[in-house]
Amino acid sequence: MDPISTVGDAIAAARPAYDDLAAFAEDVEDEWSYINDLGPAWIERMDAVAEARGHEPAAAGVAEAVPALVAEVAAIDDPHRAIDWLSTFPQVLLVALGERP
Repeated sequence: MDPISTVGDAIAAARPAYDDLAAFAEDVEDEWSYINDLGPAWIERMDAVAEARGHEPAAAGVAEAVPALVAEVAAIDDPHRAIDWLSTFPQVLLVALGERP
């Protein structure tokens, strides 16, 4: 993972894990529509924050929080749990960045 010094860096570091999470959640066919509606909505929100504040320095602790969040996602081994994290992950990230989810 590249060093995280800005809000944009934090979002860029978190996005691959979110994409992996969405792909894993898609294994639950009954929830396909939900997953494909929810994922893009949160991605749009993260992209909006990156566009508006990407150049700003990341607050203290963000450089440690993002890898910890990514590690939590990597530990998920149940696609149903991945579905739960599709909304949890971006909310945790946004709160860490000082944003309202």
